[in-house]
Amino acid sequence: MGVYRLVRTGGREMYDVVLLVEQELSEPDAERVVELHQDMPEPVKYHVLVPCHNAEAGVEASISALGTADLYGPGLATQRQDLAEAQKAIDTEAKGCTGRSVQRLRDLGQDADGGISHDRPIDALIATVDKVNGREVIILTRPHVVAEFFHLDWTNSARRHLGVPVLHLLEHDPQKASAS
Repeated sequence: MGVYRLVRTGGREMYDVVLLVEQELSEPDAERVVELHQDMPEPVKYHVLVPCHNAEAGVEASISALGTADLYGPGLATQRQDLAEAQKAIDTEAKGCTGRSVQRLRDLGQDADGGISHDRPIDALIATVDKVNGREVIILTRPHVVAEFFHLDWTNSARRHLGVPVLHLLEHDPQKASAS
């Protein structure tokens, strides 16, 4: 693992927390995350990371997995413009999700920034933790029973690759909460 340096703000250490989120932080999720750090002696900064699907790679992988690349491969070249437009829409939505998530944390008086990544989520998480000298990781996802059972989920992968505490929280679903 990398060497973690302490960032100073006004003579105080900064406690950097990287949030890997599967979807936009809801208000209850943001409140829950902030509550986890309310008694920290040093200032906390949150770094929100939203993985962003790569449309072209997804289509090409699906075609290859079906063993039909020879049938559809040449046709894929003519669809590059459609894929580029789809990717732009995916990126725009991911950036909006990131911006709204960061704003929810800021509305709670927190220092926060964020970004999207087209890399594998765990690779992007490792790179972000290294870049910001993260001291803690929080992963917010919907339940993924099968992946969790086989320890293939983001949380277990992060724990295997990072030398910092990793906490997994299940995302708050505002629609289910209002239906109860």
